Amino acid sequence: MAKSSKLVVYAALAANVAIAVAKFVAAAFTGSAAMLSEGVHSLVDSANEVLLLYGMHRSQRPPDRDHPLGYGRELYFWTFIVALLVLALGAGFSLYEGVNHILAPEPLKDPMVNYIVLAVSALFEGTSWWLSLKSVQRKKGKLGYFEAFRRTKDPTTFSVLFEDTAALLGLGIAALGVYLSHALNDPTLDGWASVGIAVVLAAAATLLARESKELLIGEPAQPKLLAQVCSIAGQVPGVEAVNGVLTVQIGPDQVLVALSAAFDDALTTVDIEACVREIEARTKAAELPIVALFIKPQTPERWRERLDELDGKASGGGV
Repeated sequence: MAKSSKLVVYAALAANVAIAVAKFVAAAFTGSAAMLSEGVHSLVDSANEVLLLYGMHRSQRPPDRDHPLGYGRELYFWTFIVALLVLALGAGFSLYEGVNHILAPEPLKDPMVNYIVLAVSALFEGTSWWLSLKSVQRKKGKLGYFEAFRRTKDPTTFSVLFEDTAALLGLGIAALGVYLSHALNDPTLDGWASVGIAVVLAAAATLLARESKELLIGEPAQPKLLAQVCSIAGQVPGVEAVNGVLTVQIGPDQVLVALSAAFDDALTTVDIEACVREIEARTKAAELPIVALFIKPQTPERWRERLDELDGKASGGGV
């Protein structure tokens, strides 16, 4: 999965670097604000891919004394930074350039250079978009795209897909702006196209930032993992009942698990410790993405009380 995500990011990086150079050259020749905005957009996307690769590398480091649960959330942090860059640099510059061009319009030169660059950019961007889309389709299973995006614990591929989708929409807006500016002899339309690109980038950045924030704060693991842990623990001799599981996703393949279980009253402390070791051994043998498993002996009544406390705090009944 990690190799697939890296391939998608590398493909997007190569495409965006080449596209950014072409767009800046076209903007210099034609004076198009929309094309300049698109050049900055591709440059920002290139920087974003580098940050995603850096985040992926950092998140895969093994646990140590300072970070006993690993570095998985580094990827979430850098994904959040990517969203901020898209919003601040990509959307911000596009809006600034568009407003300037509306207030002080300048006639565009020969649009043919813009059309050629836009067509080549669409080809490269479309290839990157197709690769990221296929990767997302493999990961999402039967879920819808938006539901899969909301549930994903690895935002890398979705980030690239969102960026590429925004880029393709931006290319379409830029092409329309250039065409209408010449067809209607109104250079302000090119500026409005730049504003349109800013809106698209802001929308994509907002969705990415929101999902990254939720992952940084701490989302629970997928329900399938919870069911697997409960099933494994329930089959261990000496465990009378598995009350429930609390989980926190701390990386794409790293989960913290707190298990509440009721043990046979006849067991001694040594016996319970042996049960705990057996649960740990079985979850490890199942190759579940668990980096830390904490097991608390607890009655079902006390577990339900704890859930009621959490529900009360979530609804505003606690501090």
